[in-house]
Amino acid sequence: MAEKDIDEISGVETTGHEWDGIKELNNPLPRWWVWTFYVTVIWAIAYTIAYPAWPLLSTNTKGLLGWSSRGDVETSIADAEAARGTQLAALRDNDIDAIMANADLRQFATSAGAAAFKVNCVQCHGSGAAGGAGYPNLNDDDWIWGGTPDDIYTTLTHGIRYEQDDDTRISDMPAFGADELLDAQQISDVAWYVRKISGQETDEAAATNGQVVFAEQCAACHGENGEGMKELGAPALNDAIWLYDGSHEGIVAQVNKPKQGVMPAWGARLGDTTVKQLTVYVHSLGGGE
Repeated sequence: MAEKDIDEISGVETTGHEWDGIKELNNPLPRWWVWTFYVTVIWAIAYTIAYPAWPLLSTNTKGLLGWSSRGDVETSIADAEAARGTQLAALRDNDIDAIMANADLRQFATSAGAAAFKVNCVQCHGSGAAGGAGYPNLNDDDWIWGGTPDDIYTTLTHGIRYEQDDDTRISDMPAFGADELLDAQQISDVAWYVRKISGQETDEAAATNGQVVFAEQCAACHGENGEGMKELGAPALNDAIWLYDGSHEGIVAQVNKPKQGVMPAWGARLGDTTVKQLTVYVHSLGGGE
């Protein structure tokens, strides 16, 4: 039996290896650490037996307990879908007024409507629903067709000037210049008057003449004071909110040959339940009446 090599300074046995005069002491690990290591090995083996662990050619071991994180997620999703199904059924079976009156149902519809808005509406109205030139801002109080929940629901369901829907909302403004209903001077004058009632800089003399033109040609739809008529889809002209352009040139262009925007009828595309969700969400943005 070989004689043990004992380090002279520490008195501890060495491993017998030497590198450039340096010897390694053979200090054994503490017993508690060794037993802890054995326990972790046993635990790891038991875990791989109890739970899915080892990969096979096309699948994996299922484990004696039959549990998996994927299965747990599927169960949670199924539970959420079941709860969501109950609320969706309530949305389907209730009208807009009943949904608005139920706080829990209204909150659910608002959240679901926000998701539907991001998928279907942001392309025109913007991610914040602030709209843009030719696309209405849904955050303010200026509503062409009305901002009550019922009004919004009808607009979403049937669209605006959407030919494929027989019940679509239609408000065609005459082309006063292109169809020679007014001459260029009359159009210019009425544009100055519209700027006046909307609180903008104007040509007072031209606006006085334009007031007569407005009363004869425009008030029937836009109201005597330019307050608009939501029943006809005629926008208010006496505020600072403009769908297209509030400059004199912009108003002249619109009176001469108006732009006629089109909105799809979402009822046929998305279904009544999703339209209700969108209705509640759009109304919640702050501009709803």
